[in-house]
Amino acid sequence: MSENLLDYLPERTALLIGGLSEWRDKKLVEIRLRVNQAIQLIGSNIDFFIDLNGKRLKNSDRFYGLNREEMEKAFLLLSHNSIYALERQLLEGFITIPGGHRVGFTGQVVVENARIKTIKNINSLNYRICREFTGAAEDIVTYLYDRERDLVLNTLIVSPPLCGKTTLLRDLIRIFSQGMLDKGIKGKKVGLVDERSEIAGAYKGVPQNNIGSRTDLLDNCPKAEGMMLLIRSMSPEVIAVDEIGRDEDINAIQEALYAGVSLITTIHGRDFTDIKRRPGIADLIDKGLFERFIFLSNRAGIGTIEAVRDRNGREVSCFVDKINWGSNDLSIG
Repeated sequence: MSENLLDYLPERTALLIGGLSEWRDKKLVEIRLRVNQAIQLIGSNIDFFIDLNGKRLKNSDRFYGLNREEMEKAFLLLSHNSIYALERQLLEGFITIPGGHRVGFTGQVVVENARIKTIKNINSLNYRICREFTGAAEDIVTYLYDRERDLVLNTLIVSPPLCGKTTLLRDLIRIFSQGMLDKGIKGKKVGLVDERSEIAGAYKGVPQNNIGSRTDLLDNCPKAEGMMLLIRSMSPEVIAVDEIGRDEDINAIQEALYAGVSLITTIHGRDFTDIKRRPGIADLIDKGLFERFIFLSNRAGIGTIEAVRDRNGREVSCFVDKINWGSNDLSIG
């Protein structure tokens, strides 16, 4: 699926990157293009620039970069030559392309009535590569499930950027939707609100990633509205969303939990101190609404699970430091 990403790069840039061993070995997680600057390639413990021949540069001052005209063509590729169709995504600063790859961008901001109206004259693009990793959550899933009550525990995945939270969330959705009979887990009706189209990797509403056979998907839908819509119309047993934080997200989460629906979600952060700086999140934690917390890092590679803790902060796992997706660089988040 990641090969489709090359179709959204300018032709000569795609040829350069497609010929790199880091691309073939699936070690890249970001491709950054900047007007008149070298192409930057990033992975776990990888950060380098390439020249016109695809060779590494010791000094990025010797650059091969897209000129202004090439950058505009690259952006048109992302928008299928219809920038107006992407008005909402332009305001959010990213575009999601088939396969769940997210492309962030910067440029000249147009402000109207003290609010961002749009972004024009794009000067940089950041292609964040989405790759599925089936099995990422299999070693921790039993810590998130109450077999006696046949209930998925309300879970918050806490992770800095590029540490695998979206990959872990995707695999948890797959597992709870399919069930794992060998671990005593029955399949559940899962409702997924995929605001950025990163989890399911949907194309024209159809998931390209494996999110399980009992999962109902709301693609490109705001989280708060989506959670309420699912509760009203689809009777989910589990709701999954990515990257909570806004006040409306917090209110919708409380509504869902009080309605008896289990929740699996994620937030950017490193530890309890980080996430409790946000009043709404701190309130949910203090009320004990989250029963499990998973803390990720990239200390030993992307997907390093530092701890699984209960609502009181006590560690419930016995495998800290042993689980990660290591040098495979299979996820972003």
